[in-house]
Amino acid sequence: MTAIGKGIDTAGFVFERAGDFARAKARVAVADCPDCRGSGLSRSVVEDNGRKYDVVTPCPCTRLARRAELFNDARIPSVHGAADFDGYRPSNAEQARALQVAKDFALRWPQPRGFVLSGPVGTGKTHLLSATLKHLALEAGVRCEYVELSHLFHQIRRGFQDGKSGGEIIQPLSRVEVLAIDELGKGRGSAFELDTLDELISRRYNAGKVTLFATNYSLKAPEERAQRGYVDTASVLETTKESKLLSDRVGDRIYSRLCEMCEFVELPLSTPDARRARAANQAAPQMRRRA
Repeated sequence: MTAIGKGIDTAGFVFERAGDFARAKARVAVADCPDCRGSGLSRSVVEDNGRKYDVVTPCPCTRLARRAELFNDARIPSVHGAADFDGYRPSNAEQARALQVAKDFALRWPQPRGFVLSGPVGTGKTHLLSATLKHLALEAGVRCEYVELSHLFHQIRRGFQDGKSGGEIIQPLSRVEVLAIDELGKGRGSAFELDTLDELISRRYNAGKVTLFATNYSLKAPEERAQRGYVDTASVLETTKESKLLSDRVGDRIYSRLCEMCEFVELPLSTPDARRARAANQAAPQMRRRA
């Protein structure tokens, strides 16, 4: 596999959709490897000062198998399993910057900070999160995971019925090396949602873990922030109902930590919806044939 100057060389893997998540497997399984004959070990002879030594090292096939496991554990959305940096087509300067920020993060791992991508729907935020995790898992061997926030809330509520606490479900996410949280700010803005999000981000912040985010809400802070001071949870519950600002959706405590944990990239509201554009392009030939 090559470094990702032009994207990951995925020739060693087979990708498929498996329900909600994308899955990968090594094109040649360890059991079928012609080099190690299923042992997972590569043997060679090294000569030193006229003496020969048998050297045993892991066969490259085991590396591919392990990287495929990391990719599968990342729980990348099935529809984005093929996402890579080459497949992202910026239409404005901020999209080009978003691509560069995500690509630099992946290429220069390890990194002390993550990033937040903000913008309208259909502008490729999840694509870039998925491409980043894909590189980290397959190319850098990093344990990472993707989670959509509303699904996490649902998972925790369902866990309550099975006698699990929210902390039990959050704990693995607080430990993973790189976590990508999608749809930040989405939800009803209930006390349960805010407390859950605060606990997850606080745990990762305190542990020095790197987190990536995507959101449809603006990263701009309210102009009156300096005058109004700290906003408590009760006030946040009121402001989240209508606000389009992420700072209002998640509250001052979480927003402040995001400022320290991440680089901010905000796409203009005028950025086109790529999904609508693809649908229009697919419909155009049909319309011409009918005409």
